[in-house]
Amino acid sequence: MAQIINEQDIINAICLSQAYYKNIRPEAVLVELTYEDDAGFGAEVEVNGQIEVLNTAAMIGALRVWIKDVLHSDPFSTGIELVLDDEEGIIAKLS
Repeated sequence: MAQIINEQDIINAICLSQAYYKNIRPEAVLVELTYEDDAGFGAEVEVNGQIEVLNTAAMIGALRVWIKDVLHSDPFSTGIELVLDDEEGIIAKLS
């Protein structure tokens, strides 16, 4: 059975990843997850008043950091699928 990462943990993963790359605290990052039929999954990230838009690949990269540092698993042998769930919102299924 696939492990599920919920929407809040996806947001936390993006905050953690941005904090690593920008040398800031994760609490300084604001994230809003998005989904559009034509563009797919994305995230709007705000740091110090600057907004950056992440695509699906960047979100997967952030989840790989989360898998390594929080779940203590091999981030590159784990399959990650982003899913838009009617009840849970945007989730990630790990396999």
